[in-house]
Amino acid sequence: MTSLFLLVGALMLMLSILLSPLSNRIGMPVLLLFLGVGMLAGEDGPGHIQFDDFETAFLVGNLALAIILLDGGMRTRGETFRVGLRPALVLATLGVLITALVTGMAAVFIFDLSWLDGLLIGTIVSSTDAAAVFALLQGRGLNLNARVGATLEIESGSNDPMAIFLTLVLLQLITLEGDASLWAAPLMLLQQIGIGVVCGWLGGKLLVSLVNRVDLVTALYPLLVTASGLVVFSGTNALGGSGFLAIYLAGVLLGNARVRMMPAILQVHDGLAWLAQLCLFLILGLLVDPSQLLLIAPAGLLLAAVLILVARPLATFSTLWPFKFNVREQSFIAWVGLRGAVPIVLALFPVMAGVEQAPLFFNIAFIVVLVSLVIQGTSLAPVARWLKLEVPGHEQAHRRIPIDVPAVGEHELLLFRLQGSRWQRPSPLGELRMPADTGIAAVFRNGRYLRPQAKTALQDGDLLAVMARPDMIDALGHQFNAPQGPKHLGEMAFFGEFVLNGEAQLADVEQAYGIRVEQEDSSQTLSACIARHQHGHPVVGDSLMLGPVTLVVKAVDGDVVTKVGLKLH
Repeated sequence: MTSLFLLVGALMLMLSILLSPLSNRIGMPVLLLFLGVGMLAGEDGPGHIQFDDFETAFLVGNLALAIILLDGGMRTRGETFRVGLRPALVLATLGVLITALVTGMAAVFIFDLSWLDGLLIGTIVSSTDAAAVFALLQGRGLNLNARVGATLEIESGSNDPMAIFLTLVLLQLITLEGDASLWAAPLMLLQQIGIGVVCGWLGGKLLVSLVNRVDLVTALYPLLVTASGLVVFSGTNALGGSGFLAIYLAGVLLGNARVRMMPAILQVHDGLAWLAQLCLFLILGLLVDPSQLLLIAPAGLLLAAVLILVARPLATFSTLWPFKFNVREQSFIAWVGLRGAVPIVLALFPVMAGVEQAPLFFNIAFIVVLVSLVIQGTSLAPVARWLKLEVPGHEQAHRRIPIDVPAVGEHELLLFRLQGSRWQRPSPLGELRMPADTGIAAVFRNGRYLRPQAKTALQDGDLLAVMARPDMIDALGHQFNAPQGPKHLGEMAFFGEFVLNGEAQLADVEQAYGIRVEQEDSSQTLSACIARHQHGHPVVGDSLMLGPVTLVVKAVDGDVVTKVGLKLH
């Protein structure tokens, strides 16, 4: 029996992985495919597997979410906090509360429930899913406006603790029905967030120190990070804090510190995060009973419509307006309220607590997630392009190979594949203007090694091995690879015909191009002018129309615009 169980489980994993490329071709979120495979293997599907072990599903769900949040934290760049921290935190707290209240009130009337039960449903489905959102966006090759991308990244990674906290408070009110639990709610929130932040910060600092001090085989560093992250997660939970918040913060600290073997750690964790999502959605698909879903499908669809079209937009527009997001940016953030694994896992909390209506809550959460994945998941990329929130991107390094030798310092071996119109005609290597402190170590063509010399002719498809620091990746990628994508995202089409220094004055532009900008002080720099209109936090892609010209931000250093594209009308 054990062998049969392992065989079926392995076949389900293999089938889900083989079907994942189908996601990009048909525009369907890959997580929906995982759910579908689980449902087909379930009791009502062709597989006829009877699985109702909610305790195992609850354990797997918590472990999977912890690994996913750790991976998400390590990929959250510190610079994103410059433009996205404050709006994301407001959206992750007050926004979740508004979403839960509006959806909960709708659930009370749609399903004829008590107020506490209705609010519990609203809370369960109130948080977005970071892994689902960015797996889909990256699969479509989107490079989002940094202000929108940073806000979504931080919000989706930090809103789970708020949803979990509200769920636990409501469960306490439902099961105990006492005033004492109500008064204890604010204390519980402070405890969850306070202990979570402290443990996450301490755990992250200790983890950075540990990874940099121990001498291990390369393959063991990712496992050390995973094990240590789970120690932070479970230890924080044992102390009464939010383990999800703690492991996310620990991941952020680790990902933004100088850590040995970081590329290898990220590469392995990418696979671990996918495995966690895959196993989680397969198990959740096995748990659901499709025949029960059909009974409440009309009401569930109505609640999903309220969540997507009313609750999430209301939460977004009411919390982001003080941060001066434009309408297009707020509209996209409102639409990217993609639900994934978290609501279904939260729906297991009432089951574990023995709440009478728990099966109904689980089925409702499942329907909402399905609708969100189908409707929002399939339309994220088209909506982003329709709202013009895409900015030109460039290919990253084909592969990063860390060199764990102290004498090398931070340098890594980076592999870049030459592509784009620039390389259609051979170009001598000696004509390349390489950034300082970098060098080409080797050139490979069709499996052959070419000694890198000034006269070596580089052409499309060549693979270059470059010694450089990680902070040079963007500059090198921009030099070696032309942006791939729609024509309107070409360098000249997007940024304009001319590129100016951010320190240039408006007066210089007026004189050079024979124009007059009436509404601005001609003595101010382009950087200061743009920053004032963007309220101090400009990002690449921001544009400002000034009379007969449009200024487009091409490069920033912190809050200082260093390069500006100019379009003549």
